[in-house]
Amino acid sequence: MRLVGDLEPLTYCRERYSLAGARNLLPRRMPRGHKSAKFAVAIFCWLSAVWADEPQKFGVLERTTDVCPGYTLVSPLSAHRSFLLDNDGKVVHFWQADRKPGQASYLLPDGSLLRAGKVKEFFQFPSQAGSGGRLQKYDWDGNLVWDYVSSSPYRMTHHDIHPLPNGNVLCIAWESYLREVAEAAGRNLGRLTGDVLWFEAIFELKPNGLNGADIVWKWSSRDHVVQDWDESKDNYGDPSQHPELIDINFMLRPTADWLHMNSLDYNPELDQILVGSRSLNEIWIIDHGTTTEEAKGHVGGRRGRGGDLLYRWGNPQAYRRGTEKDRQLYSQHDAQWIPDGLPGAGNILVFNNGTTNSARKFSTVDEITPPLKTDGTYELSSDGAYGPEGPVWSFEDGPEFFSPRISGAQRLPNGNTLICSGTQYIFQEVTQQGQSVWKYKNPPRFFPPPAFEKPLGKPTLSELPTAELEALKIPSGVPLQDGGTMFNVRKYPAEYAGFRGRTLQPITVPIRDDNPEED
Repeated sequence: MRLVGDLEPLTYCRERYSLAGARNLLPRRMPRGHKSAKFAVAIFCWLSAVWADEPQKFGVLERTTDVCPGYTLVSPLSAHRSFLLDNDGKVVHFWQADRKPGQASYLLPDGSLLRAGKVKEFFQFPSQAGSGGRLQKYDWDGNLVWDYVSSSPYRMTHHDIHPLPNGNVLCIAWESYLREVAEAAGRNLGRLTGDVLWFEAIFELKPNGLNGADIVWKWSSRDHVVQDWDESKDNYGDPSQHPELIDINFMLRPTADWLHMNSLDYNPELDQILVGSRSLNEIWIIDHGTTTEEAKGHVGGRRGRGGDLLYRWGNPQAYRRGTEKDRQLYSQHDAQWIPDGLPGAGNILVFNNGTTNSARKFSTVDEITPPLKTDGTYELSSDGAYGPEGPVWSFEDGPEFFSPRISGAQRLPNGNTLICSGTQYIFQEVTQQGQSVWKYKNPPRFFPPPAFEKPLGKPTLSELPTAELEALKIPSGVPLQDGGTMFNVRKYPAEYAGFRGRTLQPITVPIRDDNPEED
């Protein structure tokens, strides 16, 4: 298929979007951290990749009879809509929100959509990098029934949220403190960039009316740090002798956001919380069976250890019980327990991203068996690192499978694993043997954002002739202007409670000329 006349797609791309032309299409103010020349090259490479061969097909690329029945919830990060897709890639339901996600979305048993939303004012926090600042709930019919602002000049919810069985919501938040607080906690000021340091907090919120929420529980990383930099501080100690604490001076990310939590899960049987620190390349387990006061300390709660870490895995360098060769995780996302009743129940599944600045320029999905003891704590020798030594199951597909940011995975009822390679616009199902049985590709965002949104920072392909755009559309699928990357996706079985009494048939999603203004 040719784009214009006799021009091959790549020639067309090069002629219309030369390097010089790409520079001319850039916004006048470059995004922070990018130099114009490098950014122009990146734009050109992106366009070349999209159009180097025949125009890419979007939607379902492959399907076998081994695909798990159900419907997949997709919330593209650049769109104001969330979609339910069937196994043919067709939209059977969607929600129109008043803002982009920030970033996770979940379908609740009553059929409503719980989502993190992006605020318009980010204060000192980044507009990208996972910021959210708002928690929302839409009922099945698209009515906004809860809209809570969870941000301030000093606090910002970000990345993941998690619905609890009691109707409350867990969320992650950055909390910004001045250098005096960081110094009092034993931070080496030579490793402090700027005048603030962000600690991570976990909140349990009870929705209260349309715009309110009550904080019913809180945990903060600030209460659980150790350091051997300043002997005068109360938290002075050898990090290797305190694996239950976080070394405040172990810093692989030289920014205020030194921990960068990006995932959140809850185990109702254990009453424990699982979180992931992308910067430390670790996952942690924390006791939720504490009061807020107990969560500040080192004793009390269901496991008798207050808010200290019950378990950590992925990078024993972070507590000085290993070296780089012992490292298992690389900028991971979406750590979660496999629920009861599913193959691998009780194990932990994680998307192990890999990094562009190392030899590990590929992604894997890993399943581990944590060393859980009968009392709900985890096995650890006096001088060793937390096990296991490696995954009990892993999926990899070489350098072709690589998403250095976002992404996730989910174990399904038939034993398959749903994998979201977010920056590649792909999600797919694989069997326990690693065979792909279903693959879907979301369209990239083809159209520029409305005037009130920030520029994308790269040209879009909205100039293509109408006939070419029509050929790329997914019949009854996600509209091209709602495409883009995905934080993660979740699949729900056909018998899920949220679908009872609902009609789930392919529909045509109406096209919007613009998105509603964000407050």
